[in-house]
Amino acid sequence: VLAGIMTITGALCFAELAASMPRAGGPFVFLSEAYGKPVGFLYGWSQFLIVQSGTIAAVAVAFANFTGILIPQISGSSYLVEPIVFGSYALSLSTQQALAIASIILLTALNTYGLHVGKWIQNSFTFTKAAALLGLVLVGLIFGWNPGGALFSSATWESSLNGWSVQAAQPAAAAFGSLAFLIVFAKAMTGPLFSQSAWDNVTFTGAEVKDPGRNLPRALVIGCLIVVGLYLLANLSYVVTLSLPALQNAANGRVAAAVMEQVFGTPGVVLIA
Repeated sequence: VLAGIMTITGALCFAELAASMPRAGGPFVFLSEAYGKPVGFLYGWSQFLIVQSGTIAAVAVAFANFTGILIPQISGSSYLVEPIVFGSYALSLSTQQALAIASIILLTALNTYGLHVGKWIQNSFTFTKAAALLGLVLVGLIFGWNPGGALFSSATWESSLNGWSVQAAQPAAAAFGSLAFLIVFAKAMTGPLFSQSAWDNVTFTGAEVKDPGRNLPRALVIGCLIVVGLYLLANLSYVVTLSLPALQNAANGRVAAAVMEQVFGTPGVVLIA
């Protein structure tokens, strides 16, 4: 909920900025106008080298991770190149990584081919993902609801948190005070903020949008409301369907697949993948 509030607040601010400065580049333009061109320049390069490339890589790995449900040979432990160790680091190539790389290359090539093809792919993928999430929510809230869900079994929480307890955490909390809370809070926000991120990309195309003063704010606000709503409902379906240990120990972090498996068995896992 807090991440959703932050996301909607950011979207409202960007809607105002995009409507008043509908130029190509979005945040690059806003930062350049507010703080000067050097700041905008650094933002642009950080987007190119870190933010966008890192996000694309993360989504590609997630795609390969779920493909592993359908094709077991695609796995992070199935190596095409065995790990080569360099001190504390290792270099390797798994089938999961290979598929992730191939998906990035393929989508880049298809988007380079032309706007019509890229638009068709984007719209198809967006519809499919939104429909799958909505289906997951309905399955969890209608068929998955059970007394063993994490939401209803708070008495078992502390004993199942990998040995964590309030008593064990007290010394650290006393030593670090509010900083300890901020560290835990920041870690907890990583997932929701990542899941609700990239909405600012809408403003990159400000110069290309018809009637930007009307359409950019609508795209930002409506899009963010849909994503935040789906995220909250998906998490609700998780905690009413699965116990806390089941959430923690879902294979390869695939909680959605664990929900579908609990309700429909193996066919459900294949369907969500």
